[in-house]
Amino acid sequence: MSRFTLAQVKEETYKAKDAWWTVFLVDPLAGRLVVWTANRTGITPNQLTLGAGVLGLLSALCFIAPVWAGDLGWAWLVAGALLFHLSFVLDCMDGKIARLKGNGSIFGAWVDFVFDRIRFFGCVMALLIGQWLITGNAAYLIVAPVVVFFDLLRYLNGAQVAKTRKSMRQALALASGDTERLREEAVGGAVDPEDEEGPDAPSAPAAGSPAPKGFYPRVRDALLRHRVRPHLFSGIEFEMFLCVVAPLTVLIAFVSPLDSLIIPVAVFSVLALAFFEMVLVLRLWKETRRFETRRREAAAVPPAGSADGS
Repeated sequence: MSRFTLAQVKEETYKAKDAWWTVFLVDPLAGRLVVWTANRTGITPNQLTLGAGVLGLLSALCFIAPVWAGDLGWAWLVAGALLFHLSFVLDCMDGKIARLKGNGSIFGAWVDFVFDRIRFFGCVMALLIGQWLITGNAAYLIVAPVVVFFDLLRYLNGAQVAKTRKSMRQALALASGDTERLREEAVGGAVDPEDEEGPDAPSAPAAGSPAPKGFYPRVRDALLRHRVRPHLFSGIEFEMFLCVVAPLTVLIAFVSPLDSLIIPVAVFSVLALAFFEMVLVLRLWKETRRFETRRREAAAVPPAGSADGS
């Protein structure tokens, strides 16, 4: 029986571009746990998804516990933040195990998606409503629906951006008569728009390649060398800031008169997500402009074999 190695896990399961939170704070742990899990257990991706859901439920209970915990409320918030992060680690592991062993399923992918949404909604509502019950500060009740709205917006926008990009690629393939590319687009799965900056998106620069000119190209290439996508505040960072960073700010009460920074972190998260969603929309608009130009150019080229009138 072959044994999986960490190098193999990195090669076969790590994304070429991923969120910086995943690259630096999840993959170093998840990758090693995947090696141990794949070699020593028969745990399936669905079982890991269920485990992530259980940890998410425990995280939500920790976030609401300060309502009754009194002076130890801060400890429950810290525990909830750590459990949510561990839940996300398991959530990343299920996909890695599925890709490594080839034992994933379409239904499992659906379950993973649904559990993700339930986990985040339950945890963020428990955190914000729990803090409102403790403090009586109506700002928590105002922030709660705003957070949920932007979480839904990013999913709707992301799905529509991916659908639009795919339709443009199919249209160009059809206009150019590229049947092979058209077949690939037809059977290809949906692409996360945060992972794809358009059809001409740059990949990680090759070793020894000349340094690009300009501030943004240099920053982009530096990020890509570490597998970090330039879309710096995606849905992953949104969830982690709200359910990990925000509750951990309760520790500031030990060194300042503030109880926490949950509201400021929530406001920052919403603004950062909104900004990068606008960047996605602007990028899509530019792609549609290029698409119209390329489609007209493709339409102007006569089909092969028509030049001699045959």
